[in-house]
Amino acid sequence: MKAKIHVTLKNGVLDVQGKAVAAGLASLGFAGIGDVRVGRFVEIELSAKDRASAEASVKQMCEKLLANTVIENYRIEIAE
Repeated sequence: MKAKIHVTLKNGVLDVQGKAVAAGLASLGFAGIGDVRVGRFVEIELSAKDRASAEASVKQMCEKLLANTVIENYRIEIAE
């Protein structure tokens, strides 16, 4: 199984990197750029026997290491 994890800043948390990307895009001449948010994508190969145990394991990984749950949200996708 493969887990795909998307980590993004929660709404209301200042995204300094997103602001820098927006400014860079504007300086390159791209018009109409609104708010830009930057996140992370993590892909993990799992040897879990079933989907439920894979999701539980990945959730623990996110809670303990992959996401700072005070300021970040995460979304998990499990593909078999």
